[in-house]
Amino acid sequence: MTDMKARLHTGELYYPNDEKIAKEQVVYQDLLCEYNLTKPSEGRKRTELLKKMLGSCGEGVYIEAPFYSNFGGHHCHFGKLVYANYNLTCVDDTHIYIGDYTMLGPNVTIATAGHPILPSLRQKGLQYNMPVHIGKNCWIGAGAIIMPGITIGDNVVVGAGSIVTKDLPSNVVAVGNPCRILREVGEHDREYYFKNRKINMDEWKD
Repeated sequence: MTDMKARLHTGELYYPNDEKIAKEQVVYQDLLCEYNLTKPSEGRKRTELLKKMLGSCGEGVYIEAPFYSNFGGHHCHFGKLVYANYNLTCVDDTHIYIGDYTMLGPNVTIATAGHPILPSLRQKGLQYNMPVHIGKNCWIGAGAIIMPGITIGDNVVVGAGSIVTKDLPSNVVAVGNPCRILREVGEHDREYYFKNRKINMDEWKD
């Protein structure tokens, strides 16, 4: 018999309700449930749980509760100082990689799972998974949706409510549904942080 668990990370079709998969999945989902029941004052406990839950967890990762994840975050790999606001949803049936210093606004969804367009296959409950890669120092705006198989480069800003259906290169601002590149990050951004509000660089020097 075909080993369905072996297909989680290959992009092949498989049955996600396979007993072997479900047995492992529920262990991490229980940890996620415990995480979501923690108080904001229990920072140390949250950090300990994240290290148990996530596939890898860099220093200073902080995820506001509630956090939702198909595999309890077990296939999520967060670099250092990643911040996620409320209601992050990671459909992490395969791997999700998020680089250092990246920020995720509230209600962001990152999906790796898909289902066949052919109705007869979908009726059987079949699924496939494609990994998502998000680079370093990105800002993913509130309510954005990242689709399966997407790669986003470094220093990218994705506007609120955008649906990312194609890869994005580094150093761009991208918005919309479907998400399109609006412009490159450039000289204007060195002078202004919001509309006509200037950056006082002397105040923020290292």
